[in-house]
Amino acid sequence: MSSNPRRRRLAAALALTTALALTAAACGDDGTSGDKGKEGSGKGEITFWDNNGGVRTEVWKEIIADFEKKNPDIKVNYVGIPAESVQSKYDTAIQGGGLPDVGGVGAAMLAAIAAQNALEPLDDRLAKSPLKDKLSTAMVDSVRAAGGGEQMFTLPTSANNGTLWYRTDLFEAAGLDEPSTWTKFYAAAEKLTDKGKNHFGYTIRGGEGSIAQALDAAYGQSGITEFWNGDKTTVNDPKNVAALEKYVGLFKKVTPSADLNNDFKKMVAQWDSGEIGMLSHNLGSYQDHLKALEGKFRGIPNPTLDDGTRVQVSNPVDGIGIFKSSKNKTAAWKFVEFALSHESNSKWNEAAGAIPSNLEAAGDGWVQSAEATKLAAAALNDGTIKIVQLPYYLPDWNSLSKADNEPNFQKVLLGKMSAKDFLDTLAGQLDEAQAEWKKQQ
Repeated sequence: MSSNPRRRRLAAALALTTALALTAAACGDDGTSGDKGKEGSGKGEITFWDNNGGVRTEVWKEIIADFEKKNPDIKVNYVGIPAESVQSKYDTAIQGGGLPDVGGVGAAMLAAIAAQNALEPLDDRLAKSPLKDKLSTAMVDSVRAAGGGEQMFTLPTSANNGTLWYRTDLFEAAGLDEPSTWTKFYAAAEKLTDKGKNHFGYTIRGGEGSIAQALDAAYGQSGITEFWNGDKTTVNDPKNVAALEKYVGLFKKVTPSADLNNDFKKMVAQWDSGEIGMLSHNLGSYQDHLKALEGKFRGIPNPTLDDGTRVQVSNPVDGIGIFKSSKNKTAAWKFVEFALSHESNSKWNEAAGAIPSNLEAAGDGWVQSAEATKLAAAALNDGTIKIVQLPYYLPDWNSLSKADNEPNFQKVLLGKMSAKDFLDTLAGQLDEAQAEWKKQQ
């Protein structure tokens, strides 16, 4: 057995996926229910699993009530599952039976579920649907990439793009323009810092979830638009190394020292209650800022290069899929189409504060009045953002982008590890994971 812990874990993950798939096959959930004759009558009952139960329960129940009113011969059984436990619930159901007809599947878990042959490909259905050409191309590309790149196993419901939040009152007092470019961002971070008064220009994420934000800053400044160059990652490209060196140089110079251990909750709370100029997060923290800062802030897409080029790494796109074990795929597809229709998709995303996948919904009044969402949606859908697709399809992606490398990033912030060594280490792990994944295809 290899002495490499990461290799052992990856091998174990792949073995588990195979074992689950074989067990599901023994239980009759090997995908044969996707054969002709399992489409169902399009009437009767279907079960829907909400992958963010408790948080989005109310809006889903409204959408289901609307659907049942329009389709009185179909009853939808709602099951809300908390986001933190939905992956294990799906894995258990694939192994032992009991999958729903339709369910929410985020990009971060899509590869693991698709690898177990549990999801119905939706390409052909979408091609014949009124939804064709009505969904965000960028989001469609993201869910396709997350599933391995060939088939579409979910349809996207929403995106939650990276956002640079800034204090308009502090910027106005300092005579600063909005931080729309990286050059302006760095200049503002320095000018807004007065350590003697406990004022800082920026708050950097050093705790849990730090890697994705660091990669966003690296690719955003380097302008590199592809995660892979052949079978090798571009993570440790010299341009990314230089960009990350500049970014981590902000720590303690223009940021609070507490940032070293801050996850998003602590970082957001610190920004909302303090005198900090800028915060990199996403649209999900809008309501927190609104309550704390009222009209004293704005949210814009991540900064551009001086030539106007904007590069961002992909945020996990939420989606909805049909399971192969469903005996009523016709009714399940009707529900998917309804959930992604203009009115329903708009209703769901307004409640979530996210970017609608339905292009008509993205033009609705609430989006236009929620400036940060409006700007993010416009940039995403008009093609001005170049998206670097992160490899969510790799079985080891979650561990590599989180627990495996977060301690190393803290070492970089503290000056105990170079940005180059950090990115070289991450790149070696990613190249190995990519090679292992390709062997399984």
